Amino acid sequence: MIRILPGLSIPDEELSFTASRSGGPGGQHVNKVNSRVTLTFDVKASTSLSNEQKRRLMNRLAKRISSLGILRVVARASRSQLLNRDAAEERFAELLRAALAPPKLRIKTSLPASKRRSRVEKKRHHSEIKRERVYRPGSDE
Repeated sequence: MIRILPGLSIPDEELSFTASRSGGPGGQHVNKVNSRVTLTFDVKASTSLSNEQKRRLMNRLAKRISSLGILRVVARASRSQLLNRDAAEERFAELLRAALAPPKLRIKTSLPASKRRSRVEKKRHHSEIKRERVYRPGSDE
């Protein structure tokens, strides 16, 4: 069971792990050992998530979830399958925590009066500069 948030845990029955050969350097060890671990989780079929949580996950992790609603997490940093499995579980939990976190509400703040005055003064100054550029026939210039 993977604990995500207080009151929310994902049972092991909803997770599926597969091991395969990891690519990259490593010589003979990499070529003969299935150390890469892929964790798959069916978001749509999950019984431990509410409909609101499923919707939030589908929206926030849209690029990571397939069209069938499957979330995949791959770990292959270690030469040990067990360490890679633990890393995949931890990354999965972090992804879900971040996606299920409520959005921070923006607190509307007002502009200080001094900033408003300085902005208006800059505008007035700029318009005076432009007004002075206008060519007027019969003037001294």
